[in-house]
Amino acid sequence: MRPPWRGPGCYLAFWRLELLFPQPALRLFCRVNRPNLWAEGQEIIFEDNHLLVINKPAGILVQGDETGDEPLSKKAEEYLKFKYKKPGAAFVGVCHRIDRPVSGIVVLAKTSKALSRLNELFRDSQMRKTYWALTSKPPVPEQGKLVHWLVKDPMRNVTKAYPERHGQGQRSELSYELLGPAANRYLLQVNPVTGRPHQIRVQLSTGLGTPIVGDVKYGFLNPLPDVSIALHARQLELQHPVTKEALKLVAPLPDAPHWDAARAFSIIN
Repeated sequence: MRPPWRGPGCYLAFWRLELLFPQPALRLFCRVNRPNLWAEGQEIIFEDNHLLVINKPAGILVQGDETGDEPLSKKAEEYLKFKYKKPGAAFVGVCHRIDRPVSGIVVLAKTSKALSRLNELFRDSQMRKTYWALTSKPPVPEQGKLVHWLVKDPMRNVTKAYPERHGQGQRSELSYELLGPAANRYLLQVNPVTGRPHQIRVQLSTGLGTPIVGDVKYGFLNPLPDVSIALHARQLELQHPVTKEALKLVAPLPDAPHWDAARAFSIIN
C-alpha cells in the first residue's frame, strides 16, 4: 500500500476530508482508522526486533522541528503501533538524519539498546555511507577527495565551506566518483567520511563547482518541480548494533522523473 504522503492524490484526499469533517477530532478519528502502512521492499528496507530502516521520500522531516510538520519518526511510531497492536506508544529512536529535501536510507531504533549502540556507530563513523547525486556538469577531476572546514549559520540554515581551518569550523571529508552521464545530467557517487549538516551539498558546490540539481540553496539555478534535490542516500554498510551481523542496505531510487536516466546504473551498482 502506498503511504498517504506519497503522490498528489493524498493531498486531495485530506482536503476533501477537511471539508467533510471540519473538526480536528473527527479528522483524527478517520486517520486512525486508515493508518500509515509501508510496502515491504519499497519504503521499508529492513526490519527486525531492533531496527527499522526506511527509504525516506524527499520532503519528509526525519525528526520534528519548529514547523510542526509530522516527521518520519512519528509516522514510524504509528506504523509500529498498528502493526504490532501496541496499546501504548511504540519506541522509535532517531540516531541520524538526512536533510528534508533528500531521499534515501534512514535507520531508526526500535529499542533503547539498539539506539545507544547506533549512536556510537554514527558518532565514530563505523560504517560506509554511499550517496548518489545528480549535477548539471561533470566534476573535474572525475574522482577525488574533498576536505573543507564547515561553519553553519543556524539563523539562515546555511553552511559555508572553507578550504583551510577557519574559526569553529568542523573538518569535513568525502570522496566522490563520476559514475557517468545520465541524459543531460551527470551521476556522482559520494562517500562522506564525516557527517556534517549539508556537507555533501556545500562541498560539491564549493569544492567542485557542481551544485546538486535542484539545490538552489547551494548554487543550482532552478528548483525541481517537487522541490526536492537530486541527492539520494543510496547505500549503508554497517554492523548490526545487537546481533553484530554485517548489513548492506540499499535504497531504490525515487519514482521522480529526474532520476529516470540514472536507473540504469542501479543494475551495475
